[in-house]
Amino acid sequence: MKSEIVITDQFWTKYTKLIRKEMIPYQWDVLHDRAGISIDKERDDHGIPSEKSNAIENLKIAAGQKKGNHYGWLFQDSDVYKWLESAANSYALNPDDNLLDMMNEVAQLIEEAQDEDGYLSTYYQIERPDLRFKRLFESHELYCAGHLIEASVAHFKATGSKKLINVSEKFVNCISEHFGPEEGKINGADGHQEIELALVKLYEVTGKKEYVDLSSWFLKIRGQDPDFYTKQLIDNKKKGLSTGPIPHINTKYHQAHQPVLDQEEAVGHAVRLVYMAAAMAEVASIHNDEKMFAAARKIWDNIVKKRLYITGGIGSTVHGEAFTFDYDLPNDTMYCETCASIGLLFFAKAMMKNEIDVEYAEIMERTLYNNIISGMALDGKHFFYVNPLEVDPKASKNDPGKSHVKPTRPSWFGCACCPPNVARTLTSLNHYISDVVDENLYIHMYQDFIGSFDMNNQTVSVSMTTDLPYNGYTKVKVSDVSKRFRLMLRLPAWIKNYELNNTDIVYQEEEGYLSIDIDSDQTIEINFELPVLEWRSHPSVKNNLDKVAVQRGPFVYCLEEEDNGSELHLLSLVDMASPEEKTDSILGDFVVLKGKAERRLKDASWKNFLYQSELKLDSKKQEVIFIPYHLWANRSKGEMIVWINKK
Repeated sequence: MKSEIVITDQFWTKYTKLIRKEMIPYQWDVLHDRAGISIDKERDDHGIPSEKSNAIENLKIAAGQKKGNHYGWLFQDSDVYKWLESAANSYALNPDDNLLDMMNEVAQLIEEAQDEDGYLSTYYQIERPDLRFKRLFESHELYCAGHLIEASVAHFKATGSKKLINVSEKFVNCISEHFGPEEGKINGADGHQEIELALVKLYEVTGKKEYVDLSSWFLKIRGQDPDFYTKQLIDNKKKGLSTGPIPHINTKYHQAHQPVLDQEEAVGHAVRLVYMAAAMAEVASIHNDEKMFAAARKIWDNIVKKRLYITGGIGSTVHGEAFTFDYDLPNDTMYCETCASIGLLFFAKAMMKNEIDVEYAEIMERTLYNNIISGMALDGKHFFYVNPLEVDPKASKNDPGKSHVKPTRPSWFGCACCPPNVARTLTSLNHYISDVVDENLYIHMYQDFIGSFDMNNQTVSVSMTTDLPYNGYTKVKVSDVSKRFRLMLRLPAWIKNYELNNTDIVYQEEEGYLSIDIDSDQTIEINFELPVLEWRSHPSVKNNLDKVAVQRGPFVYCLEEEDNGSELHLLSLVDMASPEEKTDSILGDFVVLKGKAERRLKDASWKNFLYQSELKLDSKKQEVIFIPYHLWANRSKGEMIVWINKK
């Protein structure tokens, strides 16, 4: 079913404009090493290469245009590919000759850097061609290939040029020559999942089913031999290709500890897990693979029911950027990587291709409006890798266990996966608004848009105008209707009540959606009531006991030191006041939430004591001001909390 959607929403076009005007040119300069910035060593790890990006330079060296050594991570190429994908998405929204010239320059460079046999990975081309595909636990060769493919697809859709599609198909042919079940081929997968998702996208524009089959094979071979990566290293040593001790490989980190179809928990590196699970759902929908979908659903359920932050973040520990165990959701040492939430968005949308479940839409919205857009500053030039739910700048500076938790967004990273990932995601939001299933048109996301949908042998025009995300009035206009179909409008979990202005419309609630039969042109007006919600955690989440998180509409809110003073842990919420619309010189237009709280006082008796057994606990009343979580850290460096004590 074909759908064409153009987002006109003021909230989101602000971001796409920021990406077009600021992020893409800024990241272009970073990749060319001329941005004049200090690159952050996330996690304060001095082993992280952060003198420069060198990503474009690496491609020039591989292409023979310059001489030199590779610099940066093994996956440095992926920064260029994700930039290209975001540029292509942005060009599709707003064609621009200058941007086209930049893309053409990169496309030509990529084509020239590719080896004759199709191989393309600058580190191994420049430094170690003898180790091609021989250190898969860390090489990221197929990970980078995946991002190249996704960039190629976006470039083709935006420009009509097949230059990079040809590069990608040539690379996939090279991969197919080396990987597979046949004798003499490599019987394993890349340590970082990504190629599996990309092959599905390449299939969608070429129609070549063998790409989905290869994706399915990469998924199913993972974990069949948990010692695969170690065996590769042993073989390299026997052949004299490496020296020194063989490192221990944590197979759970790679989700390679058991076959994918047998995995039931979200374990290991969070980004890898959700990229893998999203690919599982994509392949399941195309192959009608019930076992693959069932395995993906088990992973999904484990995440959203036991390992998901209220902001839509995932990944409870900096160690391995990973999941830990059920209900382990610390607020000040967690990871909640921006890329991981983007992967969760991919996962939710892919699951929709197998079944419509309102829970997928709720998670898409939660992670998008909170954790994902928290990953970029309002200037488009500063970014979070980690998205904490509690921050104290003193702890970030002085506690080695919290050095990854930043109180302000750095301008760039030594491992720069997140900034271009945000850009490519926010320029493709039209893919997440709706789904057509049989004679049903599902609208999952509430944004201003204009769309046309091919369904039931007709092309239907649908437009939405809404006051959301801050207020609840929404109008949906349906036209060009010649045959009956059902319009399914999501009933968000954060509404209290709703009212249709059209008294003659027949509707019913159906599995989280408002179902309306449409047999002629129709205009539907809805008023959603947006209460202030106070969420509590499952009792097993130790860090949030006797605390609440505040939400209105799709936004989770937080307290900042800027508005409420320091030592936010001394505050206890008493009750909430009515929401107020506000315009801030930095934060722009938003709805602020205010409440009454009590602040525990520290009197003079504590001057010489760390502990006391008998004392009077005094407090004073204080107004507290909540702002949407995604806006935090745009004004000043200070404390921030999402979960507040509740009286």
